Amino acid sequence: MKYKRLGNAGIKLSELSLGAWVTYGGQVGEDMATKCMAKAFELGVNFYDNAEAYAHGNAELVMGNVIKKLGWTRSDIVVSSKVFWGGEGPNDQGLSRKHVYEACRRSLKRLQLDYLDLFFCHRPDPNTPIEETVRAMDDLVHQGLILYWGTSEWTAADIMRAHAIARELGLTPPQMEQPQYNMFHRERVEKEYLPLYREIGLGTTIWSPLASGLLTGKYNGGIPSGSRASLPGYEWIRDSVITPEKVSKVRKLEPIAKELGCTMAQLGLAWTRRNDDVSTVITGATTPEQVGENMASLEYVSALTPDVLARIDGIFENKPDLGVGD
Repeated sequence: MKYKRLGNAGIKLSELSLGAWVTYGGQVGEDMATKCMAKAFELGVNFYDNAEAYAHGNAELVMGNVIKKLGWTRSDIVVSSKVFWGGEGPNDQGLSRKHVYEACRRSLKRLQLDYLDLFFCHRPDPNTPIEETVRAMDDLVHQGLILYWGTSEWTAADIMRAHAIARELGLTPPQMEQPQYNMFHRERVEKEYLPLYREIGLGTTIWSPLASGLLTGKYNGGIPSGSRASLPGYEWIRDSVITPEKVSKVRKLEPIAKELGCTMAQLGLAWTRRNDDVSTVITGATTPEQVGENMASLEYVSALTPDVLARIDGIFENKPDLGVGD
């Protein structure tokens, strides 16, 4: 495992990390979560991603119990959470100073931690001025409750606006963004954010590198029982992700994975990791064996030669146009 700086920040994250979305407090119980996190740690993973919205807070409860049970040294791990969807009350959602303040403290209590390394604004909030959110995050930094803050699925324009406000007012600017990035979803990470990597040193913690499991090939023959797409509340995956057109493209990847000697999942993860603007790729797993398979994808990054990448581009036909010289 190698460790990369989070953009231009000093903190370093394992190039592959482990996330709790969907699995912890849902698909996976605490015993299996313990085995998965222990395996990831054994293989060098130091970043563990979570959010207040995952399983309505239960994912944080599970992760907190596991961290305590395994007795990890706090300096050895990087833990994140996200704020936006906290509850049903009028002030239990969004990025107001009140919700940011309360959400952070609730997450810390569930995770049984004194501080969060990374704290993300889970989505943009059109009902709260960006300046209010920037000030709230800066307050948390100065209170010692978070070390770095960032965004998730914000536009480049909004990130730059938040950064400019922070610099103008002498506040802590956003350091990282957590965008979706995979073979199907490239434009934002590869083109829209391109100036931000250079101008403000933006780091990226990638989610859904396997397009909700589609790129593993497990949906090529339908929707298996027990898979993410079969869970209640995730009908949107069946409706918008697992389409006949997308499945057809995934099937065309099978010969490439076979030639490289890797699984479809390992091909998808290696493809995402090969981008130098990616700080870490957040993986998901329901068994320690799956954790091991995911981590082994790093062995195939170097196998993605320009010829192989060109073949993949030819299948998906969505490589962003970066202009002359691309």
